[in-house]
Amino acid sequence: MTQRQTAGGDVRLTGISKTYGSFTAVRPLDLTVPQGSFFALLGASGCGKTTTLRMIAGLEEATTGTVSLGGTDITGLPPYKRPVNTVFQSYALFPHLDVTENIAFGLRRRGIRSVKKQVGEMLELVQLGDFAHRKPHQLSGGQQQRVAVARALINHPQVLLLDEPLGALDLKLRRQMQLELKRIQTEVGITFIHVTHDQEEAMTMADTVAVMNGGRVEQLGAPADLYENPRTTFVANFLGTSNLIEGEVVSAGTKGAGTDIVVAAGGGRIRLSAGRCPAPVTSGGRLLVGVRPEKISLAHADEAESITDGRNRVTGRIVDSSFIGVSTQYVVESPAGKALQVYEQNIERDTRLVPGAEVVLHWNPAHTFGLDAGQPMDAGVESVEDAA
Repeated sequence: MTQRQTAGGDVRLTGISKTYGSFTAVRPLDLTVPQGSFFALLGASGCGKTTTLRMIAGLEEATTGTVSLGGTDITGLPPYKRPVNTVFQSYALFPHLDVTENIAFGLRRRGIRSVKKQVGEMLELVQLGDFAHRKPHQLSGGQQQRVAVARALINHPQVLLLDEPLGALDLKLRRQMQLELKRIQTEVGITFIHVTHDQEEAMTMADTVAVMNGGRVEQLGAPADLYENPRTTFVANFLGTSNLIEGEVVSAGTKGAGTDIVVAAGGGRIRLSAGRCPAPVTSGGRLLVGVRPEKISLAHADEAESITDGRNRVTGRIVDSSFIGVSTQYVVESPAGKALQVYEQNIERDTRLVPGAEVVLHWNPAHTFGLDAGQPMDAGVESVEDAA
């Protein structure tokens, strides 16, 4: 079995940026990727994630800033002299070589003749021992992807860069390969930096996610923290779905004292912890309060009196519902928002919850977060494709 690698050190980007004429693909940013982590750069097309990855690889020259690995500045090194390898979406396997020779290619190129042991370890790692003598066209997409990973890892890079490696796979296989890649990274222990536009993919595999938007890192953190505590409307909407309700601050609360912020919205009062609001809050000011659709419970208006005291609540009317197996997704029109979304698990469905029904949306105040009301409500997508 392949031994975990411990050499390498952190990847550190300092003031790194990239411009193409008048277009800025990556604005100056500082970013540290801890050694041995599975790190994801997540964002829509045009956000700068692929350009950032290519600057780490040396495939793009940085306009400003430095790239260092383990404290060594590698900014001026050509790609072939950097201790990194890249796996691309296309895999770029050699069609005339079998799996063994595709994996061994890097070793052969370095003049290493005895490759059997190392190739065998890689085949075991990616679980392709029975496919050693097949050509790429005889493999499934997922198997080809694993060959590409093995070919990159056999050179023992300090960092493996993955550029949308699962983009060509169907949904079921993509989910399977997410788990496979995480297993491989855990076993070999080297740093993986993964570029993707798929939020589920990033959250499934990565220890840390950097959400990029407009050439800058919008927010950085563990997947669960980004999802539960978004700091901007872009992150709130890009990572899943958020209901954002604008209201007037009635009570500003105090973080240190643990008192709640109270916001008047849609004819009611919504409470949230002061600790879950990164935006400045003043009485009489405006604030966006957010709640995820799966955190909300839906009650028919006739059941309003049975809702537990202390829960946030807004009234509304169901305008659409979609049964999707594990849950039903409702769209509710309310004084608090035109299209609030609610995801209810299909455990004990209330047959009265149909379009046209008057309802009460209610949820635990602890599941509410606050955002600056001055931010645009939509996540948005950059119109310019990744320059790289």
